[in-house]
This record gives sequence, structure tokens and C-alpha cells, in this order.
Amino acid sequence: MIDVKGRWAFITGAARGIGHGAALFMAERGCNLILQGRTKEHCEKVLAEVKALGVEAYAVGAEFSDLSQVEAMLSEIDSLGVDVDIVLNNAGIQIAYRTEYLKTPASDYEQSFKINTIAPMMIVYHFLPKMEQRGFGRIVNTTSGIRLEPEQAGYSASKAALDKVTMDLASKYDGTDICINITDPGWCRTDLGGSHAPNAPESSLPGVVVGAFIDDKGSGRDFAAGYFHGMTLEEAVAKAENGFPKYTGSIG
Repeated sequence: MIDVKGRWAFITGAARGIGHGAALFMAERGCNLILQGRTKEHCEKVLAEVKALGVEAYAVGAEFSDLSQVEAMLSEIDSLGVDVDIVLNNAGIQIAYRTEYLKTPASDYEQSFKINTIAPMMIVYHFLPKMEQRGFGRIVNTTSGIRLEPEQAGYSASKAALDKVTMDLASKYDGTDICINITDPGWCRTDLGGSHAPNAPESSLPGVVVGAFIDDKGSGRDFAAGYFHGMTLEEAVAKAENGFPKYTGSIG
């Protein structure tokens, strides 16, 4: 298991919900943080909380439906002069629940893909070359296990696309010390999941961050967060390294 103390992690969607929990979890282990919210002001609370734990931290703001803001955010992060070793792409949006799903508007797909697929992959592509230069990196993209719900077509399609491009990219790094994986936090009571979701946000830990701690040079796995609930981090890492098959892209 790697030691994240003194390293820098970039966490999107850090202002609330699962991203907020992930930020505190990483800070408790001494990881310095760059925290993204739709605005910097949205991150004021979590920024104060992680700094109180003794780590360095910055907040950045970007609305992911505006890709020019994503580009500006990445430039701002570069200007901080720190090496981002860990990326936790948690931010996402569920546009709408369409009871009349045959009337799903094209805008559902357009917005969902910008926020849930394109923006996180812009972030991945930005930091990967620098990770290659240093010979180390951890990237965890957050997916969804949603299936068989045409009422949420834009959301589910954008997450399926994120899975595909992440796993295909991961195949190029498997066996290196740049580990690229995905995680599914499950259906949690967050602003996205809603108040009727069966799981507390805390149930996503340590599963949503376990990919940041693995030390087996493995990429291309889906770490279903619920599987790790109740484990210590050490137990979770051991399970992650030995109990999850890698994606091969094959059919059947």
C-alpha cells in the first residue's frame, strides 16, 4: 500500500457528498489536496476542514458543462507549481428522471456527456503526461452501476462511455506505476442520488479511494465501493489488489 502523505491529489466534486468524504479521508492520511467545486466558494467548508487536519490545500472552481472553464481550471492548477500524483474524478450530474423516456431530449445527452465523460477525460489527459515523466500516478474515475433505466438515459450513457474510454486507456498503463481504474460508489443519499437512496455516503469509503492506495501496478479494474464497506484501508487495498479481475475488452 502506498503512503500518500505529502503527495498531491486532485478531487473533483469535493464540495459535498462522496467527494467531500473522499477529501477528508485523504487529508486524514496526510495527502495535500486540490479541491474542485462549481465555484471556489462552494469548497470553502471542505477547504477549511482539510486544512484543519494539517495538510496543504487549494480550491478551484469550474462548471464542467462549460469546457472552457475546465481548460482554465487546469491552467490554474498548473500555476500552483505542485505535482498532482492522484486524480479522483468524482464530479457528475444526473440531468433528469424522464418518466416519458421516449421524449428524452437531446440536451440530456449533451449535458451529461460534457460533465460525466468529456470533462473528466480532459482532466485525465492533462495530468497523464506529467505522471509519465515522474513514473507514478493514480487515477480513479467514478462510474455508476445503473442498468435498465431508460428514464435516466443521458446519465447512464455518459457513465458507460466514461467506463469504456477509461478502461481502454488503462490497458496502455497496466503493469506500470500509473494505475488507472474506476469505482462505483453505489446508490447513496447525496444530492445526485436523492434522499430515498438505500446507502449512506459513508458506505462508499474506503472503496471510492482504494485505487489511490494500491501498489500492484494494476489498471483496468472496477472497484465496487460497497464491497469494501466496513474494511480498514489496509484490508481494502489487499482485496483490491487480489480480488478484482481486469477489463480485457473481450466479448463473451
